[in-house]
Amino acid sequence: MEYWNDERWLTVWPKRERLTDAITPFLLDGMALQPGERVLDVGSGGGKTTLAAARAVGAGGFVVGADVSEPMTELALQRTRHAGVDNVAFQIVDMQSGERIEGGPFDVAMSQFGVMFFDEPIVAFANLRAQLKPNGRLRFACWQSNAKNPWFFAPILAEFVSPSVPPAPGKSPTGPFALADPAWTASILEGAGFSAVRRTTFEIEVDAPQDALVDDVQLGVMGIPNEHLEKARDAVETHVARFKQPSGQSRFPLAFAIVDASTV
Repeated sequence: MEYWNDERWLTVWPKRERLTDAITPFLLDGMALQPGERVLDVGSGGGKTTLAAARAVGAGGFVVGADVSEPMTELALQRTRHAGVDNVAFQIVDMQSGERIEGGPFDVAMSQFGVMFFDEPIVAFANLRAQLKPNGRLRFACWQSNAKNPWFFAPILAEFVSPSVPPAPGKSPTGPFALADPAWTASILEGAGFSAVRRTTFEIEVDAPQDALVDDVQLGVMGIPNEHLEKARDAVETHVARFKQPSGQSRFPLAFAIVDASTV
């Protein structure tokens, strides 16, 4: 929780969205949102997908963004006010807590890279399922394997940060690739009471500035000490050099999956 409530995310997150915004249409297009539906956006971050869903369901519908991060929820609220959208609300909540989300029950739950950080994934998805109506739908985007996403730079920085602590007994590893294994993901969802689990994979390329992937602020959020910042920066520069284009932008290959399930 402390990690996601670092105020520096307000600087990092809008840059990162220059990569992930390209994935939002893949998430929304197959969701078949209907006017008047109620939608829960899990891990809503800066609220862009929440607002996109709100436009899809129209004035008669309603969308709730749920996230553990106060700074990013504030960013989402600012964007909502600026957009003049009034069929949206946000709630700071941990989906693993079992807390009832205000505005439910929901027709649809969705998430864009927000469900890979549950250390009790069956508990979290079961609580998520409890927020849905009968015949409710779940759709989320998650990353394919690390091997298919060579942009991922965290492993090269291992020498500059404290070793990660193994999960406590009964907990599961979390992180960007926690749901990369199709069989593991299906077992979690089925264990949480979902059915008709389907997975569709995509690979795209996105042109963006290098700092959309990582910058000094991001390195700080990751816990890189100031005395190692220059070496860490150099390691990242070497890692991402292969993606640079003559234009000065970088072209990042993104391999992700869209997972669908239902409460039927």
